[in-house]
Amino acid sequence: MQQKYWDKLAPVKTFTTALDVDLMQSMITRDAKIVDYGCGYGRTLDELFRLGYRNLSGFDFSEAMIKRGREAFPHLKLEVVRNDLMNCPSDSVDLVLLFALLTCVIDNKQQQQIIDEAWRILKPGGYVYINDFLLNTDDRNIGRYKKYVHKYNTYGIFELDDGGVLRHHDKAYILKLLSGFKQELLKKIVFTTMNGHLSNGFVMLAKKSQ
Repeated sequence: MQQKYWDKLAPVKTFTTALDVDLMQSMITRDAKIVDYGCGYGRTLDELFRLGYRNLSGFDFSEAMIKRGREAFPHLKLEVVRNDLMNCPSDSVDLVLLFALLTCVIDNKQQQQIIDEAWRILKPGGYVYINDFLLNTDDRNIGRYKKYVHKYNTYGIFELDDGGVLRHHDKAYILKLLSGFKQELLKKIVFTTMNGHLSNGFVMLAKKSQ
């Protein structure tokens, strides 16, 4: 994770990947234990709080994001995550949210560690709900994928002018990354990025095997 980069952006960026409220309410009861892994400043957890969910926890790598969230939403439980490990017992969580987290993690091994940690804390039968970005086919994105493919040895990784390094994903790669889970839902959507551009994305709901 690029902790210094996200610490710098914490006071000024608004994240945009949306929560599907109908999907949430159809699968998770109000008393469910929900963890947002890569919660940023807690805006998705606050939306859940306003929907009546109370058993909420958020974890992020950026201390500045957590600080902003605690100030903005003092009713939320937000913590800094260390070494990709969350302060949760194994098999204790009903739902893990991963909203635009994988795009911030360019390394395959670290992405797998994140998925493994989500698996660890989920109860058997618990769900992981992922919103993230897919590869795009417009000239602007293809140009930057090609520009950095040799530097990072992965097509889809690119650098931003402000120093950030992000990743868009191939659908087949995402399916392989989550292959230990039972896929319940996967749909392609279009997101607005934090910098105001449109990008291919996906919503995935997957279940930890009983």
